[in-house]
Amino acid sequence: MIKYKLICKNCELSFDSWFGSSLEFERLKKKNFLNCHKCGSNQIEKTLMAPSLSKKSNFKLNHKKNSKLIGIEKEIKKYQKFIKDNFKYVGKNFAYEARSIHYNNKKKEKGIFGTATNDEINELKEEGIKTEIIPWVNDKSN
Repeated sequence: MIKYKLICKNCELSFDSWFGSSLEFERLKKKNFLNCHKCGSNQIEKTLMAPSLSKKSNFKLNHKKNSKLIGIEKEIKKYQKFIKDNFKYVGKNFAYEARSIHYNNKKKEKGIFGTATNDEINELKEEGIKTEIIPWVNDKSN
């Protein structure tokens, strides 16, 4: 497999595509099977590609990225623990429970957390119900 950066000479859209080999790219181009997904033109050409880094360099880059991600994941898990310890889990009933608290002036001993769709979150915010979305990392140790 080979990945090429391609450009449409008609609309100048740049995009990447994978081919079985360089010969496969040439064969498809010759038969006019390569088309721009924006304008439909078959005036597709290869452009300059940055060379791949050596495996050793890739390992160092990936290791740095992974250590940052691990640090972020740890921070998110701290927030999750705080939320689980201090808020009531209401599952998929989050929007219903949030409205119930807001409109019925219920005093809750604990705040709530759960899941809601983006549409439900937007509706709650439009109704003036303070709602926040936080990232959630599933615990893989169970």
